[in-house]
Amino acid sequence: MTASVRPWLTPHAHHSLLRERADLVRTENASCGDDPDGIVQKRHRQARIRQIDDILRDAVVGEDPPDDGIAEPGMVLTVQYDDTNTAETFLLGSRDETAQDDLEVYSPDSPLGRALAGAKPGEQRTYRVPSGATVRVTLIDAEPYGRFQRLAP
Repeated sequence: MTASVRPWLTPHAHHSLLRERADLVRTENASCGDDPDGIVQKRHRQARIRQIDDILRDAVVGEDPPDDGIAEPGMVLTVQYDDTNTAETFLLGSRDETAQDDLEVYSPDSPLGRALAGAKPGEQRTYRVPSGATVRVTLIDAEPYGRFQRLAP
């Protein structure tokens, strides 16, 4: 098993997770009684609180990685899917990241995120999708989220 990278969050996503956690704790402190549905909901809330705590404990918040063109969390990546010649631009960050600027967010732990880790512009990588097919992708560009955000119209 490979070690997971630290989750990268924008300040907005960090604040959203803190707010969600506070709301869950506030609801958690309310009594659910003996209602089976209430007990199940309470367990779901507790699990989500633990999940948020795990993310926040190790998170890198809004700290741009070096502007070296290498694919890593906190970078906005532009890739070309080689089999279809289509391009896509997305943020490599935590799954809990809220997409601002209509920018998709892919986890570094996703098949695509793992395949692109450490890639430089022009490098081709492959990864398997859940159906078992192999997808070839070429990294076109990688820039820090903060720089991308300043350049966006």
